[in-house]
Amino acid sequence: MPLVPTRQILDQAVAGKYGQGAFNVIHLETAQALIAGAQHVQRPVILQISENCVKYHGSLRPIALASLAMADEASVPVALHLDHAEDERLVYEALDLGFGSVMYDGAKLPFAENVAATRRVVAAAAQVGASVEAELGEIGGKDGAHAPGVRTDPDEAVQFVQSTGVDSLAVAVGSSHAMLERGAALDLELISTLQAALDVPLVLHGSSGVTDTMLVDGIRAGMRKINVSTHLNGFFTRAVRGWLSENSMGVDSRKYMDAGRRAMSDETGRMLELFASA
Repeated sequence: MPLVPTRQILDQAVAGKYGQGAFNVIHLETAQALIAGAQHVQRPVILQISENCVKYHGSLRPIALASLAMADEASVPVALHLDHAEDERLVYEALDLGFGSVMYDGAKLPFAENVAATRRVVAAAAQVGASVEAELGEIGGKDGAHAPGVRTDPDEAVQFVQSTGVDSLAVAVGSSHAMLERGAALDLELISTLQAALDVPLVLHGSSGVTDTMLVDGIRAGMRKINVSTHLNGFFTRAVRGWLSENSMGVDSRKYMDAGRRAMSDETGRMLELFASA
């Protein structure tokens, strides 16, 4: 099955009122794991490459082309999304490479500047049939920059969506990036209010810090795209540690990376089914 636009996968989630998993690619093995997990449960998946991932690899093109090639050969619908890009130039590069969607993160900018920059991105994406996600209301924890107590204001969200024409909106409703423990409490009333006020899919960032039960409740309240990275990375890393502890003389990185890949794949499939069940 060929690579599909992110909009196609999200439209199905909106119509079905379920949650769609969007999981971060870190390197080749994680992309393989995410697609394998989706294929195992026969669910669509959105692969995400973040600006931090690009910095790790040194440039966008190599990891993007590898991810695009794997998506194009998958047996389930796979979309490729640029996550948390604060650099507009990176957004335009991703669009040129064929990404199905991009997230321009102007949340640190004053409202008017965020609107202006996001409108430029929306116009560029429209020319190639891609969709745009934006963020309003800082989501805590990323680089220690924001307090987790920040919340998105519904009236400001409506104004922002109408002013920019974005296709989906990441909102601050109680989660926080890079949480290692699943103790975040989502503001379900706020999610319901935002869902009723907006006509675009709501995106939950920082989902790794949210329990399964709370994620299901959040989806039922109106969240549609559920971003997960740290939680899945934990499965990969623990499996690698386990293999190395049992094979102290092992030197073939393919073997312990395969252990990590299999563990991440299993949890990917479980989470996709969990989100769909909501």
